Amino acid sequence: MNNLFLVAGAGLLAGGMNALAGGGSFVTLPALIAAGVPSVQANASSTVALYPGGLASAWAYRDGLGPIGAVSLRGLLFTTLIGGIVGAMLLLLTPSTTFDIVVPWLLLVASVALAFGRRFGEWMRARWHIGRAAVLVVQFALGVYGGYFGGAVGIMMMAVWGLLDSRELKLLNAPRTLLVSAANTMAVVVFIAARAVHWQETIVMLVGALLGGYGGALVGRRAPAAVIRYGTLLVTGCITIAFFLRAYGVGR
Repeated sequence: MNNLFLVAGAGLLAGGMNALAGGGSFVTLPALIAAGVPSVQANASSTVALYPGGLASAWAYRDGLGPIGAVSLRGLLFTTLIGGIVGAMLLLLTPSTTFDIVVPWLLLVASVALAFGRRFGEWMRARWHIGRAAVLVVQFALGVYGGYFGGAVGIMMMAVWGLLDSRELKLLNAPRTLLVSAANTMAVVVFIAARAVHWQETIVMLVGALLGGYGGALVGRRAPAAVIRYGTLLVTGCITIAFFLRAYGVGR
């Protein structure tokens, strides 16, 4: 029962984080592992638990959908779907002991993307322009990452798209939410088919995430943006350090 309170609280916090600034998986993954779920299954269960909230965001942004520069949304969607399948299958083929070693580095990549992704994207945008084929190749790789782990993948997508599309980055939120959900859709299907989801913990976390997402949206209207950003970075940074100590600490 205590474990269910833990995952419910993590879902509540993760839903709020995703509504405010992203990074919810930083909370759900360690909570599921702490509740006794093996790390690979914990990552799969976390993806399923956070999926409905992401899908709701994609629906809310549906009016802003359109191509990214010269690349059609359909092409990006197809590429992301295939990448999501590949990433999810790679996760299921990864032994939990190996994933325990890899996951701190994935969290570090996601933390850096959360901290500097938008700024780095703007810096690259002022200096480079890339073509349609390169965007599709990178989009496939991001789809794989999204299906395998997915932390901060939406920010990474927007950083790449900024090299192709001259629109303000906030106008790319609609395709971002759709394509992140696309990668997660394929991952969810693969994880459920492979019976990699621990349903009791996942359902409790899912309900918490939905409530947290609604509450986070209300808080986001009032809280200063800087407080939200630095609070999120503090949480993600601490969890990343904890996973590095877990994987590579002296006690191993």
